[in-house]
Amino acid sequence: MTYFSILDVTPTDDAWIPDYLPAANDRVAAHGGRYIARTATHEQVEGEGHPAGLRIIIEWPSKENAQAFMADDQYAPHLAARTAGSVSHHYLIAGQDDLA
Repeated sequence: MTYFSILDVTPTDDAWIPDYLPAANDRVAAHGGRYIARTATHEQVEGEGHPAGLRIIIEWPSKENAQAFMADDQYAPHLAARTAGSVSHHYLIAGQDDLA
């Protein structure tokens, strides 16, 4: 089943970004992921304010692929740098309609 990573990331220190991007691109692809969107162009149209600098959507072929990416030893130092240099939230969402 397809899964999606939905992230909102607000950098608090930009120093991690130049090293992070090529490493994340490589590791996402290595685990079968595909970026759907990576953009600062977004607006919240419902609910209370939850500002974020970037919104990112990644499509995964399975939950296992997404989890393998997050557990990847080559990604770990970059994840640590992103976590230290930003306020981030990451949601893993099943590509299914439970209300159909």
